[in-house]
Amino acid sequence: MRLLPCGGRALLLELEDLDAVLGLHAALRDDAPRGVRELVPAARTLLVTFDPAATDAERLGDALQAVEFSPGAHGEGELVEIPVTYDGEDLDAVAAHAGLSREEVAERHASGEYVVAFCGFAPGFAYLTGLDERLRVPRRESPRTRVPAGAVAIADAFTAVYPRASPGGWQLIGRSDADLWDVGRDPPARLTPGTCVRFTR
Repeated sequence: MRLLPCGGRALLLELEDLDAVLGLHAALRDDAPRGVRELVPAARTLLVTFDPAATDAERLGDALQAVEFSPGAHGEGELVEIPVTYDGEDLDAVAAHAGLSREEVAERHASGEYVVAFCGFAPGFAYLTGLDERLRVPRRESPRTRVPAGAVAIADAFTAVYPRASPGGWQLIGRSDADLWDVGRDPPARLTPGTCVRFTR
């Protein structure tokens, strides 16, 4: 683990891989050192903001270095069920790439147990881990200029639901009417790091 100061109120932790990020994030979410305010995970980093009236970078850094965690663990986050209709524009291409039928793609995707690893790309866009290895396909060679809100997509080792219309290069396999982004809600994003997700048909 490498610790880098970010101003006077945050530390950026560089970790070996996403499994390490998931494990440390889960451990800190359950039992954070004194003064920690917010945890912001990414693919290989974890940003930890803190209250300078309660701790300082040196003391917090020492405490973070001493945290014991299990790589890949994600704890017991809230479970969100998302209904999906599997009729995406790229479903046939994904099925051909995986050597599966359309129904087998839908069944494998819906039977997965997912967790939000981190958010990014656009507000409320959650990267979900736990995708079946047979469904791990590359991004589209040419991204779409507009992907509709609610599009269920896969790319590489992740799956996601586009929370609102935006450009995007992931493979679209379905759609959902789930309300995942609402600026009038606190927090606006329905899917936050550590949330468990189950897709239903």
